[in-house]
Amino acid sequence: MEFPEPHIHPPREKHTHTAIFLHGRGSNGPEFCNELFTSLTTNLKNLPDSLPSWRWVFPTAKTRFSSRFREDQSAWFDVWSIDNTEDQEELSVDGLRESVSYILKLLADEIERVDGDASRVFLCGISQGMATALWTFLCAAGQINQPLGGIIGFCGWLPFSHKAEDLTRRQQALELLHQNGINQSLIESSKLDNKRQMSKLFRDIIAGPNLPEIDASTDISILSTPVLLSHGRDDPVVSIRLGHQAYRILKHLEVPTEWHYYSGAEANGHWIKEPQGFDLIIEFIEKQLHRGT
Repeated sequence: MEFPEPHIHPPREKHTHTAIFLHGRGSNGPEFCNELFTSLTTNLKNLPDSLPSWRWVFPTAKTRFSSRFREDQSAWFDVWSIDNTEDQEELSVDGLRESVSYILKLLADEIERVDGDASRVFLCGISQGMATALWTFLCAAGQINQPLGGIIGFCGWLPFSHKAEDLTRRQQALELLHQNGINQSLIESSKLDNKRQMSKLFRDIIAGPNLPEIDASTDISILSTPVLLSHGRDDPVVSIRLGHQAYRILKHLEVPTEWHYYSGAEANGHWIKEPQGFDLIIEFIEKQLHRGT
C-alpha cells in the first residue's frame, strides 16, 4: 500500500515558503488541516491568514494494524504503549522506516519547489506526527545538506529515547574523561562526533536501504536547524515528561531548541493551546525568517 496523496492548502500569494505538517495517530491530512486552520492567533488570524505566501502540505499516514487496539488505524508507525515507550518498541521499526523515507522524499520535493533553499521549508508535527518529524530530522543527515527553516513539534515524543539517552551518557562520560586528562589510548572512542553518532544510532535502528551510512565525512548541517517543542502540562495522552525528554536530547546535541509548555488546551490538553500556541508558531517562524536577513 502506498501513502495517500498529501492534502495541499495552496498559498494565497506568490509562493515563498512551505510547511509540511504531520497529523497524529487516527487522523489524516484533510481532517488535521481543517482542525488546525480553525484555530486563531491573538490577532484573530488562522495560520494561512498569518502566512499568506505559504504552501501547506498535510501528508496522510498509511493505514496500519494496531497491535494494541487490534484494529486498522491511520498511523505513521505502530506503538504499543505511550506510558511505557520501551514496551514492545520493536513494533515501531517498520512504520518508522517507511514513514521517515516518505517524509524525506516530501521534504526534497518541497525544497526543490522553493529553488533548492531548504531554509524556506519547515517540518512540523503533533503527537505521533511530532515523533515522526523528529525521527526524519535526525535521519536526514547526508541527504538534506543544509538546515531547514525550522522544526515545530507539539504534544509528542521521540521513540527510542532511552537508546539516545544511553548514548548521551556515554558521550558525556567520555568528555569528562578527556577533560580530566585521562590517557586517550585508554579510552574507547568513536571516530564520529556526537551529532554523527546520534544520527547513526537512529539510522541503524531502522536500517533503511534508502538511508546511506553515516561516517566522519557525512554532512550534518541540517542538525543546526532551529527547533520549537511545546507540550501541555495536563496532556493525558503523551506525558509532558516525554516531550521534555526529546528536548533534553536535542539540547545535548547542541541543536538550537526552544521548549514551552502550557495548560488548558482543547482535547483535554492534547492539542495546541489557542491562541497562545498559535502565537508561538508565528513568533518562531518570524524569528527564523529574520535570521537570514
